[in-house]
Amino acid sequence: MLRNTNFSISGKSLIVNIILVTVNLIGLSMLVMGYHPSFEESAFLLKILGYVLMGASLIAAFLFEGMILFAYIARVLVGGLFIVSGLIKANDPKGFAYKLEEYFEDGALAYRIKEWFNWETFSLEYLIEHALFISVLICIFEIVLGALIILGAKIKGSSWLMLIMMVFFTFLTWHTKECDPHTTFTDLDTYEINSSAANAKIPQAANNENITILSQTAETVTIREVKKPQCVDDCGCFGDAMKGSIRRSLTPAESFWKDIVLLYLVIIIFISRRKITNNNPRENVVMISFGLIFIGFFSFIFTWGFPIIFGLACLLLALWIRKTGGKWLGNDWGMILMMTIVCSLFVTYVLMYLPMRDYRPYHVGSNLRERMVDGVDGEYENFMVYTNLKTKQDTMITNLDETTQSIWGDTETWKFAKRETKTIKAAIPHAIQQFDPTIPVDALTSVEKDFAPITVILDSNKAQYIDVIDKETGDRYPMSLADFHLPDIDTAIYAIGDTIIRVDESLTDISLKDYILDQDQVILVFSRNLSKGDFSRISRLKEIAAKAKENNIDMIMISTASQEEIIAFREETGLNIPTLQNDEIEIKAITRSNPTLMVLSNSVVKGKFPFRSTPSWEWLIENVLKVEE
Repeated sequence: MLRNTNFSISGKSLIVNIILVTVNLIGLSMLVMGYHPSFEESAFLLKILGYVLMGASLIAAFLFEGMILFAYIARVLVGGLFIVSGLIKANDPKGFAYKLEEYFEDGALAYRIKEWFNWETFSLEYLIEHALFISVLICIFEIVLGALIILGAKIKGSSWLMLIMMVFFTFLTWHTKECDPHTTFTDLDTYEINSSAANAKIPQAANNENITILSQTAETVTIREVKKPQCVDDCGCFGDAMKGSIRRSLTPAESFWKDIVLLYLVIIIFISRRKITNNNPRENVVMISFGLIFIGFFSFIFTWGFPIIFGLACLLLALWIRKTGGKWLGNDWGMILMMTIVCSLFVTYVLMYLPMRDYRPYHVGSNLRERMVDGVDGEYENFMVYTNLKTKQDTMITNLDETTQSIWGDTETWKFAKRETKTIKAAIPHAIQQFDPTIPVDALTSVEKDFAPITVILDSNKAQYIDVIDKETGDRYPMSLADFHLPDIDTAIYAIGDTIIRVDESLTDISLKDYILDQDQVILVFSRNLSKGDFSRISRLKEIAAKAKENNIDMIMISTASQEEIIAFREETGLNIPTLQNDEIEIKAITRSNPTLMVLSNSVVKGKFPFRSTPSWEWLIENVLKVEE
């Protein structure tokens, strides 16, 4: 029988208390199911059973002194989940930072404060530039806190911190769940008079009733604006791991109920915090073993065994430093320091390179064409709500036909209230939706014009034009031969020149998506921002570009840069390869490293290398590329 220093874990009866805790967790599961749309038909019964089982088992657990046992079980569940959740985020801290940036936007989380407290000037936007730092802190904090809860170290402080954290996370997921994109809030901002925002909003104020200029000086302008919230549809609780493993994230409602369950378990731990001390050796064996089993459950879901290894390493190293750390480190603070160092080393590694486990659709081995069409259509049912004017009761009807005419046709008794759509089966969007490397025709440089696939497109889109010349200024106005009609031309002003062949003006953008995906081998360089990229390995990229050209393998850069930025980059680095543009959000999804080298073969990702791991040409031909000797 496990025994704490002062309190019996088994209570008055170990078997009875195990049953009571099991019944309580079953009741908790029923309650959550009762609020899930998948169990709508039996929701009322599930809720009643859930509340009854939870209430009765809690009372009985108090009577049988089983709350300590419940707290120990809760510590395994909460601690294990915190370790997994923190590690998944730590595996991709930049991805989590992007999610935090969404929440820090003025119309996201901040609007709740504006709405509740009428605090028009409140903003979290200043945190956006610190999002990555905050992301790293949260990741490490979650893992360390989860381990401390399992080991029973600093339990009083840990339980307080965990309670505060879960209250905040529950508020966050509640906000995500309840966010209404159609509502409005009032925002008050002060801009520098020469800023782009001020230059855009000041003219709009004249005709837009939602924008009001409150004051204006030579330096600043204060504007009140009625805005709509920016609703975040995915809390990012498990990063991209759920999307990459089970093809979908938790819905906002599911995330909220997940946090409700965690908050409930944390409260159980918090209530018993004064009766829990550091685990004795036997308790460590039991708690760590069951904690790893629970972590293993999520490892199975996320198809990644590393969380088990990482969790075990953190827990064992923490125990080791407490035993061998001597006067200064042989205590709980030494354990915290050791786990913080381990977590920091892991986060540093993935920040320097790439996520250890890539859950995004651009991971090595992924077929990009297949991921572009792997979505599933949703099933929906439209219905109308009519209100009985006498009883004030609502009735739903799905069709306006003879069977329902007694309702919708009787305008004296029934009044149309609203039209709604019920989701029977939620749609799953295609994993890749915005991969489309393009370039505007007017942004083509000589490097792109000399690139064979672009040359073919330009040649196939040539058309005949008549050269119309202004006699006074000499300006030329080519006119399509199909639109040219000589009687419409004032020959006193314009001279008619030769027939010329030029690119059809209807061709404004050139897309190479299909060309890239169809190539037997193609090398891509992704850089979200050329000016902020680390091109310390540019010599290797130039070597690869030269060797690839010799072996008739295309090498293309994909960025968000303008023509001017691309020309300046080429002059500075000497890397002269065709450069296309793609959506910035999609490049963020493709890679967290700037730049990144990727090798595709018939749309399958064969290799993906962050700038610090840019391989040599010899390594590529030995391990990735196929080059004839």
